Amino acid sequence: MAKGKETPRQKMIGMMYLILTAMLALNVSKEAVEAFKKVDLSLTKTTANYIKKNDITYAAFDAAAAENPEKAGTWKTKAYEVKARADEVFNYIQDLKVEIITTAEGPESEALLPDNQIDVTKVKKIDENNIPSEILIGANQAGKGNDLKALLEDYREYLVETLEGKDASAEQSILDILNTDDPENLEKTGTENWVNANFQTMPLVAVITILSKMQVDVRNAETDVLNFLYTQIDAGAFRFNYIVPTVTTNTSYVMQGNTYDARVFVAATDTTQDLEIFVGPYTTKTNPDGTPLYEPTSQATQLPIDESGRGVYSVRAGSVGEKSWGGVIRMKAPDGTVRTYKFDQKYSVGTPNVVVSPTAMNVLYQGIQNPLDISVPGVGSDKLTVRMTNGDIKKGKYKDYRGEYVAQPRTVGQNAEIIVSANIDGKVQTFPAVEFRVRRLPDPEARFANMKEGNILKSVAAAQQVVTAVLENFEFDLTYTVTGFTVSVNDKGYEITAESNNNRLTDKQKSLIGGLRAGQKLIIEKIKAVGPDGKTRDLNPIILKIN
Repeated sequence: MAKGKETPRQKMIGMMYLILTAMLALNVSKEAVEAFKKVDLSLTKTTANYIKKNDITYAAFDAAAAENPEKAGTWKTKAYEVKARADEVFNYIQDLKVEIITTAEGPESEALLPDNQIDVTKVKKIDENNIPSEILIGANQAGKGNDLKALLEDYREYLVETLEGKDASAEQSILDILNTDDPENLEKTGTENWVNANFQTMPLVAVITILSKMQVDVRNAETDVLNFLYTQIDAGAFRFNYIVPTVTTNTSYVMQGNTYDARVFVAATDTTQDLEIFVGPYTTKTNPDGTPLYEPTSQATQLPIDESGRGVYSVRAGSVGEKSWGGVIRMKAPDGTVRTYKFDQKYSVGTPNVVVSPTAMNVLYQGIQNPLDISVPGVGSDKLTVRMTNGDIKKGKYKDYRGEYVAQPRTVGQNAEIIVSANIDGKVQTFPAVEFRVRRLPDPEARFANMKEGNILKSVAAAQQVVTAVLENFEFDLTYTVTGFTVSVNDKGYEITAESNNNRLTDKQKSLIGGLRAGQKLIIEKIKAVGPDGKTRDLNPIILKIN
């Protein structure tokens, strides 16, 4: 059993084993030999418990490797290598037990169970003491006990090497429970060795019990090494399962003259650990395990560390443009090794301005939605607040014109101001207002046959159906609708007129135009039109001469 790790039950079994071994040396009764069966049963149960416990640990390795293969995969592989070696020794001992019983009682022995198992309570020749010696010691000291000793020693050395000198308690436990040293020979004859001391002239049931005890020791040693390997998954890690060099800053865009502030830290860092952060050039090397090692050069500057374990980097923004900076984070891991992590960051420096771009004009017109693009470089649109004097402004688009905002001014002749505020890292910064002149929508020009003056063929004039209103060379494609007009002609010194209450020619108006002769004038006047602002406009008359 492992030194200092035995349960009361294991201690009791060990004492019983020692007492019965001593009784055998005194050639006590067959009843005493029978008692070894009870010890063997207890040892078998102990072995089963170790196997269950180890299986739980192997399942933990599987889960850890599935969650983080890079971190736990290597240790899982080593754990299963230990299992393979332990199974090899354990199964070899089990084969010896089966061979001894088979040789003593034949292959039909009731003690032999399926799957190479044994029921020690059904062993008949419990006091047989020749066959175990023949198999394990042999006539010329060449029995299988020597192979068993060599296998145990090889297993012991492998386990100690796996510990890598990092667990002195487990190492000593393995050396104790898997000890194969020859016992001291008080008579100095030189004939007593480990194999003879354990198996020579011992009753069959005692040998079976001794071998069961060795199987317990094999599983116990396996447990010690598995526990060590499992602790190594996090031995070199910090108190969290992922290291992220992190740089936080108020914004990556800085107005000229303002200060750029950043916080450099390791996410979920342990503030009890010493932390060093260097800004500036660094070199890159490779550790023996293949991981990169970053070292700051003499030109790098060490940052002060605040009370929360974060490095404080502060530099005044000078010239305009994109700026790059970075460095190395260096800290000591729980296993004593030094870990380094690089970080790189960029930010932009711009002039302190706000961009308010009219997308289709350079003034604002009363009565319509004026589209505007409004932005602050380096600041998201969701962090902007926009307001307007002498009018209203809101998010939206006007027809097919681009622009995230539409402005509707109120009073013509009074300038409107667009005022933008930006929320930058919780602080509101208001920028200088941008002024716009507010104008009335211009009047359109009336058209008849797309003409406002000049000569027109009588056939062309007679073919027309409507009077239109056109706003030329304007930023917006605005529509004006003629709501009424009068047609006037002069016949033999008399002025004859006819009215329309919409944009279409009436039958009387068409008759007047159809009766005109070459040289006479066609006058369309009192033209009224309504634009998108809903206001009625009086348009200039149209005067045409019939050809």
